[in-house]
Amino acid sequence: MNTKQMTIKEQLQEREYELLSPYATKCKESKGRKRPRTDTFEIRTEFQRDRDKILHSKSFRRLKHKTQVFLSPYNDHFRTRLTHTLEVSQIGRTMARALRLNEDLVEAIALGHDLGHTAFGHCGEGTLDELLSNGFHHNLQSVRVVEVLEDMNLCQEVVDGILTHTWGYKPKTPEAQIVQYADKIAYINHDIEDSVRAGIISEKDLPADCVKYFTSDQSTRLGKMITDVITNSMDNPKVEMTEEGWFYVTKLRTWMFDNVYLDPVAKAEEKKAKNIIKSLYEYYTEMLKAYYSEEEIPQIVTDYISGMTDQYAIRRYLDLFVPSPLAEHANDDALLKKARERK
Repeated sequence: MNTKQMTIKEQLQEREYELLSPYATKCKESKGRKRPRTDTFEIRTEFQRDRDKILHSKSFRRLKHKTQVFLSPYNDHFRTRLTHTLEVSQIGRTMARALRLNEDLVEAIALGHDLGHTAFGHCGEGTLDELLSNGFHHNLQSVRVVEVLEDMNLCQEVVDGILTHTWGYKPKTPEAQIVQYADKIAYINHDIEDSVRAGIISEKDLPADCVKYFTSDQSTRLGKMITDVITNSMDNPKVEMTEEGWFYVTKLRTWMFDNVYLDPVAKAEEKKAKNIIKSLYEYYTEMLKAYYSEEEIPQIVTDYISGMTDQYAIRRYLDLFVPSPLAEHANDDALLKKARERK
């Protein structure tokens, strides 16, 4: 084909066949979107479009004020959900580039994988999970964000990667497999660094055999985990760690749960956060009874609360439950407007 007659998009698509692994997901072979595009700007591949749709979304911007592990209002140096997402993206892109897989698809999945996370991190997720009869899972809510709440009309491969980024799901593409590992590698390493900074643990507290295998140096440990995935997956259809590497990653993750994620000192503030989520849920559930059926209300309230940042959830709680005549009141215009239109 004459490249002078090809659009930029077509040239990029052809380049994928020249440069990428036979196992890579080619954009030209995508299973497509629910609805065809209506614009005619042929300068990006479909996966690049999806990456940009996510990057420019409101839900992505809100990640900067959502907790990763430590409640973000207390220290600007701790990771937030946004910085975690960027680290997952960078780790994923590094692995994709080395394995000659589709870097654009990896980046789109990584940037969108946590859009459905609640305020206050896993504490907020756990609280909603307790309140809802069908439970709450942030990966399912992330899919709901991109397919319903912001209706991004993404490619099926991107949606599948967002859905399956948590363990227990089977990704349909090697790029989604990369994000599964990138997510775990990112949070284990940056959570160790944040926990040391918070004074919860020190590097010498880490399991001795894990330190011996990965070293206690943050950069070296991170690099060894990434390299393990790359070297073990080179020229293979499946992306996975070595059995030994996976053993020590899992052991380190279990240790973090016992000593950080579930530690009563580290999680003391989460009792307050849990009360905020629970109180807001009960308040909005009662408020909407005049507008919606009993079956509709849980999902509507869940969508609203799960989209809140830490700061907004705290602000709404203060406005609703703490008397303060001098407070600068926020409001629930979006939720109320929707309810009133329904009525």
